[in-house]
Amino acid sequence: MTHLTKTLTLLGTLAACAPETMPTQSDGAAFFAANCTACHGTTGRGDGPLAAGLETAPTDLTLLTRSNGGTFPRARALSYIYGDPEQGHLARVMPQFGGAMEDDLVPVEVDGVMTPTPRVLAGLLAYLESIQN
Repeated sequence: MTHLTKTLTLLGTLAACAPETMPTQSDGAAFFAANCTACHGTTGRGDGPLAAGLETAPTDLTLLTRSNGGTFPRARALSYIYGDPEQGHLARVMPQFGGAMEDDLVPVEVDGVMTPTPRVLAGLLAYLESIQN
């Protein structure tokens, strides 16, 4: 193996190990706009165009922190969005977003523990935290 080949191999290995950037609030806003506004509305208040036709009103996502004693409920929000395994799809109106997402994980601090979290949901959590009243 030549010196150049060794160097290129080493650089490729280092690039593969380099940490990817964490998703941002903007990434989460884009996911929200594409997947959540029909029910939760563009501002997250539960007033989307489909909300009136639902049996259960969509949650006002801007009040999650307020209704949780002033702390954003990351663990609860994450498990509900991803798809709580204790509730089948028939027990909830909102779709589960797990599945294929589990292949692209990033570390997110949840209740003091770094938790492998789907990248798109980590961005969504950042966005939801940013819209709290």
